[in-house]
Amino acid sequence: MSKILITGGAGYVGSMLCTKLLQDGHSVTTVDLLKYDKSSLNHLYFFKKFKLIKDDIRNKKLMKKLVKKNEFIIPLAALVGAPLCDKFKKDAISTNLGSIKTLCDLVTARNKVIYLTTNSGYGIGEKNKYCDEESPLNPISLYGKTKCDAEELVKNNIKNYICFRLATVFGYSYRMRSDLLVNNFVYTALNKKKLNLFEPHFRRNFIHIRDVVNAINFTIKNFNRLKNNIYNLGLSSANITKIMLAKKIQKQYKSVKIQIIKNKKDPDKRDYFVSNKKIEKKGFKAQINLDQGISELIEIFSNDKKKVINNY
Repeated sequence: MSKILITGGAGYVGSMLCTKLLQDGHSVTTVDLLKYDKSSLNHLYFFKKFKLIKDDIRNKKLMKKLVKKNEFIIPLAALVGAPLCDKFKKDAISTNLGSIKTLCDLVTARNKVIYLTTNSGYGIGEKNKYCDEESPLNPISLYGKTKCDAEELVKNNIKNYICFRLATVFGYSYRMRSDLLVNNFVYTALNKKKLNLFEPHFRRNFIHIRDVVNAINFTIKNFNRLKNNIYNLGLSSANITKIMLAKKIQKQYKSVKIQIIKNKKDPDKRDYFVSNKKIEKKGFKAQINLDQGISELIEIFSNDKKKVINNY
């Protein structure tokens, strides 16, 4: 079993990942400020091999000590999403990029780094072409730029690394978010009985949060076979447009009306389909389909009326 350091372990992906790795017997240390949800890790204090350090990942002295003690480093801590990064530009750069620069200085050949970035770096893809790992990166937000620049740092400065360019994640987490597209559409459908779509034919790839966690688990077990590579990580059957997603939700939640708003631009300009063949050829394939995720989210948002605190 491995010693694993996860920054941002109380977050949307982090809280699910910490849980899975502890259940599998690994030792997990996480650094998190618990800024958004102070209870997302409550179920983990039971585990003897779990340690939470409530601190800032920009604390170099602390990070130096922790990198030395852990074999795997999974840096998830970041200001996530374009609106949040635009609101706090300085913090976005120092957290998303600066902390990765520091990590590059601290890791040695005995460390293995698994870095999660975003496939939003593809920006606007070609109309009849899938973006693969060789496609040019053209991030259109500060968030996308910081993550792409950080990926470049990892690739050029770390001896043992794997980078995953994540599709848009959906599904339930201990630290729930309703601003991610599938989660948001289901949440809005249930609460407003209406989905207003701008530029409905914009394309996107999606992946369930449990598949993200399973992919990282697969990577820890097969690190040497996968290392020093960048992989797209998404569900291949979930390369769909916004209107297709809305209709999938309507199929399960018939009360929702879909309205297309013409002459209004979507502030999120991303529009691409993504190829996940490279990681699939290595033996990992995302399994949880959108219908299953939508069904899960309908149950959660119908039965749990607790307010979801998003990042912004």
